[in-house]
Amino acid sequence: MARAGEAMSGPKGLRQFVDLEQQREWMEGEAGLSDADERSESLEHRFKYAARFQKLLGRPQADEVLEILGRYGQNCIPIPRMTERYYWSVSCLPSTSDKPLVRVNASWMELFTLYADGEDVRSRFIVHLSDFTTDRSLLQEHLDHAFLEGCVVAPQDVSYFLPRGADIFGVNVRGAASIRAFLASPRALRAIRRFNLTHMNRGRNAYQASHSYSVADHMLGD
Repeated sequence: MARAGEAMSGPKGLRQFVDLEQQREWMEGEAGLSDADERSESLEHRFKYAARFQKLLGRPQADEVLEILGRYGQNCIPIPRMTERYYWSVSCLPSTSDKPLVRVNASWMELFTLYADGEDVRSRFIVHLSDFTTDRSLLQEHLDHAFLEGCVVAPQDVSYFLPRGADIFGVNVRGAASIRAFLASPRALRAIRRFNLTHMNRGRNAYQASHSYSVADHMLGD
């Protein structure tokens, strides 16, 4: 099997490692995927963001952030060891105007972001709109509000926005308890997985340079 960091011809993205039927089964929770036993990493790159990771550990939200990321890495990213950095990445305290604590990306797309919310956290999930409408359409007026509110601890913990692009939907979830509930909802989890598969299949991750191996350790259980 080819490694993620090598140049290849033929299928792009995850299709180099697992076929579409295997991806569908994983998305539906019907089967697991066989991942690499070891990670391929650069020590130089790890040390590049070590100071940021130490700064994150000093934040009051650090334990919640790392625990939630562990759930996300285990449940929402297919073959994460085999595809780390090259097909998905996580940034630690990225220097963007919205001041996130961590952000997970694939291809050119943000997947998941955690922010400080007082001493608690809030999150932003980017998913497909069609997974959150009553009829799988792209019509905002068909949004399944009852489903959205049922995915979190309290209805006021969830809100949404519509980024640019076809079939793109943003979900904001406030509070660690509601973020965990959202990740545990079978329908929401399937939606997260489908969106992540879409963008991991598009080719190489554009955010390789900002990957934090120290944060990824917690996502991969190392």
